[in-house]
Amino acid sequence: MSGGQLLLFVVGGLSNAAYLFIVAAGLSLVFGALRVINMAHGSLYMIAAFVTGVVANQLGLTLGFWGGLVVAVIVTGLVGALIEVVVLRRVYGEEHLVQLLATYALTLVIAGVVRTVFGANYRTVKPPAAINFSVTLAGNSYAAYSFFMIGAAVVIGTGVYILMYRTTLGRNIRAAVSDPELLSASGVNVARLYTVVFVMGAALAALGGAIVAPSQAVNASMDTDVLVLAFAISVIGGLGSIIGSLVGALIVGEVLSFGVQNQYTNPYAIAFVFIIMVIVLTIRPWGLFGKAEQT
Repeated sequence: MSGGQLLLFVVGGLSNAAYLFIVAAGLSLVFGALRVINMAHGSLYMIAAFVTGVVANQLGLTLGFWGGLVVAVIVTGLVGALIEVVVLRRVYGEEHLVQLLATYALTLVIAGVVRTVFGANYRTVKPPAAINFSVTLAGNSYAAYSFFMIGAAVVIGTGVYILMYRTTLGRNIRAAVSDPELLSASGVNVARLYTVVFVMGAALAALGGAIVAPSQAVNASMDTDVLVLAFAISVIGGLGSIIGSLVGALIVGEVLSFGVQNQYTNPYAIAFVFIIMVIVLTIRPWGLFGKAEQT
């Protein structure tokens, strides 16, 4: 393998890891704070991708993508708030199986609504005009949008880290994980905090869906595709860990990139991801950066 090919695979893996990290970070944030495994997370991602496509195609190249991104985050955040208030508040504290069934039912409902509203046809979104060009490195041509995705993931990840570890909101979220009763006694509205956390997780799913829309076709099955990978990333990195989501996304993104690009491993690329997941579960069931739950 030449240096140019290696760079091509690495950049492809990083662009994959970029949007997967954003989505998985939202999934991990919700689980870490609320102890809810949200099967509808991929549905929120899909809603955002479709909304971005509709708005972007209406507004045109100059402002279309950015307008679509903003509208997608707002719409998805509102849907997330509705889900938390109407459904999740009734299953907090229940067994994970109950939560899984409740949120899985939501995926079926949302899938039907998306097909009714947006149709089952594929949609495409053009990148913003300012970054709709190619860059040549080491003899290979790269879409500038790929580097935008990587940069966006770095900015969003840094923002989430600062929010969680450098703000009062972040301290309250972490306190809610360890002792919600004590936090409530200190005057914090824990129910409202849970809603805020879930909306944040939905917003991260929306950012992932909006950012990925110009790089791949938007379709009605993308919720399942991303959910499977986001769960694999969260399991590898550790559910509830933002750093774990980053490391897991890098591992999965690069494994998929190198696996897909090779003619011999292409049919098995996704299998390698799950082999790694099984190995991690066998050696460290709570993930590379996760913490074992106290019993």
